[in-house]
Amino acid sequence: MRRKSIIEFLTKRWNVFSGNEGWIDSITSNDDQLTEINSPPDGCIGWGKVDKIGKILKSSKVIGRGSNGTIVYEGTYDGRLAAVKRLVLTDPDDVALREIDILMTSDRHQNIVRYYGKEKDQHFVYLALELCTCSLDDLIQAYSDSSNNPGFPDDPASTDGYKIKLASVRAMMPGVTLRRVDGKPSPLLLQLMRDVVLGLSELHRLRVIHRDLKPNNVLITKNPFGAKLSDMSISTFLPDGRSSLGSHATSCGTRGWQAPEQLLHSKCQKQAMDLFSLGCVLFFCITGGKHPFGANIERDVNIASNKMDLFLVKDMPEAYHLFSHLLSHDPELRPTALEVLDHPFFWSSKMRLTFLHDVSDEVESEARKGNSDLEKLENIAQLVFDGNWIEKIDEVVMDDLRRHRRKPYVGSSVEDLLRVVRNKFNHSGTAPKEVEVILGSDANGLDAYFTKRFPKLLIESYKVVSQSCKKKKLLAGVLSK
Repeated sequence: MRRKSIIEFLTKRWNVFSGNEGWIDSITSNDDQLTEINSPPDGCIGWGKVDKIGKILKSSKVIGRGSNGTIVYEGTYDGRLAAVKRLVLTDPDDVALREIDILMTSDRHQNIVRYYGKEKDQHFVYLALELCTCSLDDLIQAYSDSSNNPGFPDDPASTDGYKIKLASVRAMMPGVTLRRVDGKPSPLLLQLMRDVVLGLSELHRLRVIHRDLKPNNVLITKNPFGAKLSDMSISTFLPDGRSSLGSHATSCGTRGWQAPEQLLHSKCQKQAMDLFSLGCVLFFCITGGKHPFGANIERDVNIASNKMDLFLVKDMPEAYHLFSHLLSHDPELRPTALEVLDHPFFWSSKMRLTFLHDVSDEVESEARKGNSDLEKLENIAQLVFDGNWIEKIDEVVMDDLRRHRRKPYVGSSVEDLLRVVRNKFNHSGTAPKEVEVILGSDANGLDAYFTKRFPKLLIESYKVVSQSCKKKKLLAGVLSK
């Protein structure tokens, strides 16, 4: 092997080993604005050769790739660390201008990546963006068992390099816990998922359709820890006064993450497309990297034929309910981003108990008036406890409950079960020690106790309330918590 070839080989192997598996030679333009810097700024490891384009310093360290020759490098803008997104220059340069427009419109929202500035040379447009630690895809894979599968991810450029990359993510973000002991999402993971919804909600408020929402287009920041939406290259504003793009809309997005109307080339593209993709992203998070429509090779067919599998979340009733709606084949049946934020899936223990408390009060109040529109609550009994709910409560807890109520509890009544939750929530912290040991001394313990025994009580009650004229009133008290 010739000396030059050996040096090139060793250099590339070193970049793979050091986590820069996307290393390529820097491309130098003939434009006068671009000059080569012999050494990178202090502390910038693995940068290789550095090019200067106006206020941008672009290293040779690749941190991402996109379609149509787009490459993202590590670099700086006006002395500040940045992700430098290099796009092939076109005339007119609609892609770059559209992305800049959207980023500037949404600038400073905490869940959308920041835009710093733009430069161009003879061949490329360079966008300087906020530099984040990794992608949501990297984070989930790094902390999931699936990352140990030698065949994962689908068609990796280098399996060994990919494993090194995930190890690097774990090293950069130590102590991250995405799952509780019971396998449910941790508060940290719920925060990230909520961040994604908040970012999408802001885009939709600005009348923007993202059109390419997927785990790779969600970036993670370390300080503070959070998630931000990125890559608005094919995003677009809705026309004034319209709720869809109309006949001029073109096919877009990434295979496996597109809504059925995108796959089937519908001429009526709405923000609901993003909600379908959101459902896939949230499912990916909560299942440690799985997809509701199966393996990569079969996803598009399954999406088009409405063949989804939510088995992995069947024991998480709120998640199952949310995903069933987000992944609806009919765009009109999907919730808005704001409605997703208000869904019980994201409720804290205090909010969950407040809701059941308020439903109980409303049922009792309306029963006295004889005109309750929540009478259908009794129809959920079989789904919630299938028999006698009293048998599922610890005897010492029931004894304490009976001491504070003259009227006996009826084990077949949903209304009475709700009253039990209400009473214990109202008197939390005042129970005898033997009862407090079982129920816990705060909302988290009390919620865990009842959720373990009646996992569907909250979501089935929520479904009844959602069809009731009392919905706004009952949810108002919960969402204010």
